[in-house]
Amino acid sequence: MSIHPTAIVDAGAQLADGVEIGPWCTVGPGVTLQEGVRLVSHVVVQQDTAVGARTVIHPFSVIGGDPQHGGYKGETVTLEIGADNLIREHCTFNRGTPQGAGVTRIGSNGLFMTGAHIGHDAVVGDNVVMANNATLGGHARIGSKVFLGGLCAVHQNGRVGQGAIVGGLAAVTRDVIPYGSAWGNHARLHGLNLVGLKRKGYGKDAIRRLLAAYRDLFEGQGTFAERVDAVAAEYAELPEIMEIIAFIREDGKRPLCLPGE
Repeated sequence: MSIHPTAIVDAGAQLADGVEIGPWCTVGPGVTLQEGVRLVSHVVVQQDTAVGARTVIHPFSVIGGDPQHGGYKGETVTLEIGADNLIREHCTFNRGTPQGAGVTRIGSNGLFMTGAHIGHDAVVGDNVVMANNATLGGHARIGSKVFLGGLCAVHQNGRVGQGAIVGGLAAVTRDVIPYGSAWGNHARLHGLNLVGLKRKGYGKDAIRRLLAAYRDLFEGQGTFAERVDAVAAEYAELPEIMEIIAFIREDGKRPLCLPGE
């Protein structure tokens, strides 16, 4: 363990082996830093926050800050961060609220570029990339392997499904389906995340089948509800399509991001 003499560490903080706390950092009460966590310098981990193993946090980030919620009155609420995350400069991750789940949860192996913000009660999956100044409103839910472009913003209670990509500057006011590609202001659905699918090892035949299902779902005959049922029946062997169907059928609090809307 290495703690710079200029750092301030609360007596109640729990520090595992191999933790490095650099110059001018502040670690508050109720904080747990697991093995190998590194606070580079000028980092604030305010309170009631667990940071997973080998996560690195760069200068001027405020992690575990109070929720930005007018109803918060100082109650005990938490932030949980997984392992092997890279959190760059000026990131702000807020704790939960009593009105919500009481906890903000962030997965493992994420890359959070300069200025990324995660609001209270949000849930973020594994292997997520948030580019510079990407923002999540309170209660947002982001699936694993999602890419959020620079300066995009996901509305409070918004959902972005697993494997989706959101373009830079997009205002995401509607839920983005798993493996979808959404961009624009306001964001619209522009197809599947083909680049992401190829990078994850999907072959031409698999992508062709997914595209056929996408066309049947969003461009086929009948009402949208009828198309959802038809696609669920015809493509039941495709787990990615069934994930999209389950996402659509879930009772989300935001409307669905659709092509052309």
